Amino acid sequence: MPVFGHDALHALTRAVCVAGGSAPREAELVADNLVQANLAGHDSHGVGLLPTYVRSLDNESLRPNRHAEPVRDRGPILVIEGGRGYGQVIGFETMQLGMARAAEQGAALVAIRNSFHLGRIGHWAEQCAAEGFASIHFVNGVDHPPYQAPYAGCDARFSTNPFCAAVPGGRDGPPVVLDMATSKIAFGKARVAANAGVPVPDECLLDPEGHVSRDGAVMFRELRGAMIPFGEHKGSGLGIMCELLAGALTGGLTNQPEHSQAHGIVNNMLSVIVAPDALAPRDAVRREIGAAVAWIKSSRPRPGFEEVLLPGEPERRRRDVRLADGIDIDPQSWRDIRAAAVAAGVADDAIDRLVG
Repeated sequence: MPVFGHDALHALTRAVCVAGGSAPREAELVADNLVQANLAGHDSHGVGLLPTYVRSLDNESLRPNRHAEPVRDRGPILVIEGGRGYGQVIGFETMQLGMARAAEQGAALVAIRNSFHLGRIGHWAEQCAAEGFASIHFVNGVDHPPYQAPYAGCDARFSTNPFCAAVPGGRDGPPVVLDMATSKIAFGKARVAANAGVPVPDECLLDPEGHVSRDGAVMFRELRGAMIPFGEHKGSGLGIMCELLAGALTGGLTNQPEHSQAHGIVNNMLSVIVAPDALAPRDAVRREIGAAVAWIKSSRPRPGFEEVLLPGEPERRRRDVRLADGIDIDPQSWRDIRAAAVAAGVADDAIDRLVG
């Protein structure tokens, strides 16, 4: 299986974006987001998305060099129009605006509508946590056929609809970051499994007849299957709330048969950003977070487990490993990435130079 250094994948991603019309700063932000997802172990949201991005540039469902455009600004409330721009730019700029507003008001309620794919949502929570802000994010996805079936249903009715929340770490500790699809696995993990020729975990997918399947390819055939929500009715309920809060309340769109689709990826996101000292003194908050984290991790591991992990710990550990050992990409995904780079206008010999 090909293994690449993160710097090489970053350089390739930048080159693809620039060839697709992006300004250098935009290309840098896209590369940061995708490669950081690979480093965190979430290949579903990494450079394997480049073929989708290049196709979306070609059909103009993705529009380079757009920026976060405030369309409603009222006290702690900001509504941002994404204009189908790269979510890596829209997300970054919106979190900067949201944190500035939360610093003034104590908290900010920030809506993004009509952004192209926002990438790994944990990236935005981490951006806030790095500056000492807590945040909560509800996301839906439209502009493509729905992926996830509601609990007890066979037919997909909404996307994987991520939920994310983060708080800064206690004292000098790392942040606690919960970032999850409301389906049992992210859509991209079905793609990665299908490309690698390996099964997905059990009870994650349905075939078109509504039977459980472990074949990731059921999500990519003409008669498409559906993804199963995590936690039965609880995960399904959270996914539905993400659909309504992110898609309807923001003024974006929900998955409806009458809405036209450009076969891209449009995300809407509703975020709450809380300043570090808005509700209690910052030192007291950090002290309490640190004490709670230590108490939680002191729980004796159950048989079959080595330790108790907090949300965000697996990603940090995976990042350390991949920074040292490189990022492995299955052969089919690498062929798709390389073909997408060529289609965007990056020459074969340039690809070889970039990835070494």
